[in-house]
Amino acid sequence: MSFQDKSIQCSDCGVTFTFSAEEQEFFQSKGYTNEPKRCMPCRQARKAERYGNSGYGARRQMFPTVCAECGKDTEVPFEPRGDKPVYCSDCFRKVRNS
Repeated sequence: MSFQDKSIQCSDCGVTFTFSAEEQEFFQSKGYTNEPKRCMPCRQARKAERYGNSGYGARRQMFPTVCAECGKDTEVPFEPRGDKPVYCSDCFRKVRNS
């Protein structure tokens, strides 16, 4: 199926944006049946609003801890509860692969 660029009006800001043939192909490959109704800046703003971060590239909250294997100070993306060992990334890879 051959796609052609389409002009769509953003439902949030009213700006006309292009839904490119490449994007249409990508949407089809993912099984999406609806066309986007927002331009990229409005999509990013809505995503940031929904997930409570400042958009793409936002850093996760990290929690300081000490690796249970090597004793090195490290940070993990979850709050350790104390009932399970927590590893630095190097030791986690070793433990996971063994």
